[in-house]
Amino acid sequence: MPGPGLLLLMLLVSQAVFGQQRDTVLVEKLLKSRPELFGKILSHPQKNQVQILYTQIDRDAANVPHFKSYSYNLDDLHYFFPASTVKLPTVIFALEKLNDLKINGLSRTSAMITGADFTKQTRVERDSSAANGLPSLEHYIKKILLVSDNDAYNRLYEWIGRAEINERLRKNGLSTSRILNRYAVKDTEETSRHTNPVSFYEGARLLYSQPGQFDPQNYPLNLTNTSMGRAYMDSSDRLVEKPFNMANKNAFSLTDQQAVMKKLLFPEVFPENERFHLTKSDYELIYTYMSKLPSESDFPRYDPSEYWPLYAKFLFYGADKEAIPQNGVRVFNKYGDSYGFIIDNAYVVDFENNVEFMLSAVVQSNEDGIYNDDRYEYKEVCYPFMKNLGRLIYEYELGRNKERKADLSRFRLDY
Repeated sequence: MPGPGLLLLMLLVSQAVFGQQRDTVLVEKLLKSRPELFGKILSHPQKNQVQILYTQIDRDAANVPHFKSYSYNLDDLHYFFPASTVKLPTVIFALEKLNDLKINGLSRTSAMITGADFTKQTRVERDSSAANGLPSLEHYIKKILLVSDNDAYNRLYEWIGRAEINERLRKNGLSTSRILNRYAVKDTEETSRHTNPVSFYEGARLLYSQPGQFDPQNYPLNLTNTSMGRAYMDSSDRLVEKPFNMANKNAFSLTDQQAVMKKLLFPEVFPENERFHLTKSDYELIYTYMSKLPSESDFPRYDPSEYWPLYAKFLFYGADKEAIPQNGVRVFNKYGDSYGFIIDNAYVVDFENNVEFMLSAVVQSNEDGIYNDDRYEYKEVCYPFMKNLGRLIYEYELGRNKERKADLSRFRLDY
């Protein structure tokens, strides 16, 4: 058991790295300065389930980042549905697992063949969106980060396995999060515990084979707000006049979301044994496709009417189909949208004005109080809020005095 002095030192280090000593005044002050944009939300922050975590970044003489965090209405135990934001740690853990295996010839571009050995499971042997027509970890990662592809996420979930995903969450200190389910396949309590067999090939040569897995464990969290609304539509599209129970769904608090982003983008801040087990090439892959626009991708290629350039950039652009990317600005992010919740976890960089900051936020609108009916006020409430919030913080950062100019060249990527 560590002594009192060591415990204090550990606490101070944790606060320095994760920014746990947060100011709770600044963000609210900024929101109140624009009542025409945020007045309605500020009047009903609990109704709209708003949480905000903003982190300033200042560089020292060696260009090492130092963080100071500010929050609004942040409560890691107040549940919101995290939707696709859970896909970012899944991407990281998939690459970590591959690297940990250390199998000669096995890489993230190896052909990844998913089998099926349990009810409702499906096989994957081809991927027409890939240049070579074959599925791979790398191609799934591209699809997840570009447009949040659900099937690609499910395949990574199956490759890692539910138990290992949650073990890696705990290992990284993500204590108010869990990943229990696939998406868009009507996963049940039983089927979510069973994950498919997976094999990797180089041509006809088998490189590695993993049998189907079963996870008997539960991952309880002491969360509030897991029962929502007044009714919901069940799997047969029948209205059930009871609150919607989210107690056994994925969870990913804003604090944990930003902690993942911080460790991913700024590994140099962390002791080597606490960093993600990723190669330089892995980091480049994630950075590139987190910030790349669907319109900039050849494989996979996307229909611009369905996946317009700023489709995935909620903070700063609000998923606006008519918005034009701002010169010099790149948004590295992972968003989520489901059950009326819009979530975005972002690092915003403006190379021309030497601005960088981290911003994570959630907002919900569900006026009829019915869940799973696909009737939410995303366009009217959630997207404008996200866009205005990102712009508000950006404008504040433009005017914020910094002692040193940051060298942001690491994030200037070839698209």
